[in-house]
Amino acid sequence: MAAADDDCERMTPSRRAVLGAAGALFAWSYMPKFAYAAAGARDSRFLLVVLRGALDGLSAVPPLGDPAYAALREGIALTKDGPEAALPLDGFFYLHPAMPNLARLYAGGQAAIVHASATGYRERSHFDGQDVLESGQSGPGKTDSGWLNRLIASLPAGETVSRRGALGIGVVPPLVVRGSAPVLGWAPPRMARAGGGLVQRLGDLYGERDPALALVLKKAIETELIASRQGMEGQARGGGGPDSAEGMRRIAEGAARLVGAEDGPRIAALAFEGWDTHANEGGAKGRLATLLGGLDGALATFENGLKAVWKDSVVMVVTEFGRTARVNGTVGTDHGTGTVAFLIGGAVNGRRMIVDWPGLRPEQLHEQRDLKPTTDIRAVAKGVVADLFGLSGPVLAERVFPGTGDLAPMQGVVV
Repeated sequence: MAAADDDCERMTPSRRAVLGAAGALFAWSYMPKFAYAAAGARDSRFLLVVLRGALDGLSAVPPLGDPAYAALREGIALTKDGPEAALPLDGFFYLHPAMPNLARLYAGGQAAIVHASATGYRERSHFDGQDVLESGQSGPGKTDSGWLNRLIASLPAGETVSRRGALGIGVVPPLVVRGSAPVLGWAPPRMARAGGGLVQRLGDLYGERDPALALVLKKAIETELIASRQGMEGQARGGGGPDSAEGMRRIAEGAARLVGAEDGPRIAALAFEGWDTHANEGGAKGRLATLLGGLDGALATFENGLKAVWKDSVVMVVTEFGRTARVNGTVGTDHGTGTVAFLIGGAVNGRRMIVDWPGLRPEQLHEQRDLKPTTDIRAVAKGVVADLFGLSGPVLAERVFPGTGDLAPMQGVVV
């Protein structure tokens, strides 16, 4: 999709999504004490960050050592030298200069980068790509549950994860955490705020006509009280949505406070918007640089907010697919295939580029236009959650990521 890539896809939310949205204003649902067999005595935390719109991995982590890179990136190519030089990683791969926090974490062994990665999806629809990424299925439209929700439902008996299980952040919780297992939800007050009178009226209305929504709303109010107790009420009133640096920081702050709380959830999912850079993407500066700077600040916020449990934490950053290798006529990039994923945290086996580099010559590109994916992001996710939460390969292949028995969990991603 090149010319048609700018067309926005539209979906009509189902009642299930509306239910999730209503709950996520404050709390999707209350989760009773849940248990699992921990990997050792580790009190693990896992946060999944979805970048909606398709991140340009060739700009976020440019392969400056590839001789075909500069010609493909005319107008937005990064360089090794100069005042806006890319940040060196391993001499072949570099990092966008807007991400000094990630560079610091990488150098300190607390970040790894998975390049030329993708799900099994090979088309270029945002909604279908996000569906596959978050559902964990082989194709779109196969289920209305997400792989993190099925992971929660698959945790065996053992040590307590939390009385509140997992967390979905946003006005509508991401698909990846929706499903039969109850999940807590929270949205920053700037994103969604209703007055007490309206809440009471809605409660009365739902109590008469829709008991399920009434229960969600009741539990929602309980979560708002938790958020206030954790000190988020005042700091979360600032401006900025999930596609701005300030919005990303606020969302990250809230997530870290809840996930880092002693009685908070141990698993969370959230989304940052705005990564669809068809026009005026920019190089060292510009639209993408601003977004990457916001993400970089959010990563630092996670690190600071989870300080007490950082050594047992993994933040995984993923996107639905990549962007074209060649720049288009509006100095942007169109929907592509291969991209990058980031693993950050004290539990990450870091300072590593995890990549089987396919090359950027025309014959090496996927359909002669996109970075060819050589690593399935599901294998990476399997490796992370297997080590953090003690799930076996068969459980991951049959329940969490169905039909992936031939896709082994990546080894050694967690220390």
